[in-house]
Amino acid sequence: MRLANKIAIITGAGSGIGRATAELFARQGAYLILSDIAEAVEETAARIGPAAVPMRCDAGKEEDVAHLVRSAAARFGGLDIFHANAGISGGLASIFEQTPEDWQEILRVNLIGPFLAIKHAAPLMKDRGGGSIICTASVAGLRAGAGGPAYSASKAGLINLVQLAATQLAGSNVRVNAICPGLTETGMTRPFYDHARAKGHEDRLGHLNPLKRGGEPEEIAQAALFLASSESSYVNGHALVVDGGLSVSHPYNKQDWGVTSA
Repeated sequence: MRLANKIAIITGAGSGIGRATAELFARQGAYLILSDIAEAVEETAARIGPAAVPMRCDAGKEEDVAHLVRSAAARFGGLDIFHANAGISGGLASIFEQTPEDWQEILRVNLIGPFLAIKHAAPLMKDRGGGSIICTASVAGLRAGAGGPAYSASKAGLINLVQLAATQLAGSNVRVNAICPGLTETGMTRPFYDHARAKGHEDRLGHLNPLKRGGEPEEIAQAALFLASSESSYVNGHALVVDGGLSVSHPYNKQDWGVTSA
């Protein structure tokens, strides 16, 4: 029970990585405030049972995030973990096709949302002697080619925000880290998966990484569990990449290297 009696908030818990993380944290003994803008968060909580409280929330809206933190304190007596997981993709339109309004909304959810999580969760965690804040970033924040312009920029900003927050919380014992998933089947990426399956190209999903496959939400949840637990007690300001090896190299064609088999 690596999170026995810990109190955690997870945003974007209605599906995908958020739901997988909620179920894993619950199995490890945590009490949960689960939030999502979609009503599916209630299904996630129902799957877990009385240890999980569902709340509808806009993760990029300050009053909603502040209410989540107050609810954790009122319901369970404090807060130990905040997984700022909610995010939106905004599609793959180019810079020349997107509008300032597109950018404002994507940055509001993907970057301002985690900022609000840190702002409101860290003081409560500090009062309890420490805690762990985990932000879901992306390999798209590491370099170009893995997402749309505004999405990629928001995730790059999030990685920097994590580093900045870790330094500004020095001495508080509140750790702030990010997870950078590669291609993972979630609600956000489902259209890509559905399109590939409809075309009979499912085997091409994730084919650019050395593992030659996409990830599963449960695999990202395991990374979140590590960062939430005491096992990562000396990990701070870090962007943990979970992408099958995609980001270790620029994609290449094996034939260019004269390699025909493993």
